Amino acid sequence: MAKRIGMLGGTFDPVHIGHLRSALEVAEHYVLDQLLLIPNARPPHRGAPQVSAQQRLEMVQLAVAEEDLLSVDDRELRRDKPSWSIDTLLSLRAELEEQDQLLLILGWDAFCGLPSWHRWDELLEHCHILVLQRPDADIEAPQVLRDLVAAKSVSGPQTLHGPSGQIAFVWQTPLAISATQIRHLLATQRCVRYLVPDAVFKYIYAHQLYQE
Repeated sequence: MAKRIGMLGGTFDPVHIGHLRSALEVAEHYVLDQLLLIPNARPPHRGAPQVSAQQRLEMVQLAVAEEDLLSVDDRELRRDKPSWSIDTLLSLRAELEEQDQLLLILGWDAFCGLPSWHRWDELLEHCHILVLQRPDADIEAPQVLRDLVAAKSVSGPQTLHGPSGQIAFVWQTPLAISATQIRHLLATQRCVRYLVPDAVFKYIYAHQLYQE
């Protein structure tokens, strides 16, 4: 029987409950066999992360240690080049059966920026794309993406068929939490308890991360 594997990339600088809640909702509601959290090593579309790759990896590992549906994949941290999603997809595809579904999970903002990604027009050859939409999103997709959606979208994630090639949308109520907000709180000596998992909270303070 074909497996359904989700992949959610990010700098996770640091990982927080907004990341984890979105991931868990997708994994449970759309009956994924596994959802991989994939920390970026050298994100091509943003500045360098504030703490080391090893520290970000360890925080994500701590965050999902007790959640069976979520796991951590460090392949991008082991590559000595920018974290291109196409390379990650090709690597994952090589480990799966031909009929397995691979779902690339993107927030709306990231999806709207897709045409700036390396070899972005090849992504659907290797995966389905699952877009997390938010009611407060105010970015408009460029015409090339609107055309792609018109050609490739289905009514919902449950109707995705085959191993790759389609786009589905999921509405989510966002948690008003961001890594930028958490870094700012830490830099100004304020507490971030309940914005990150307890294990991550303890790790941040034990290693004095993000504190100026």
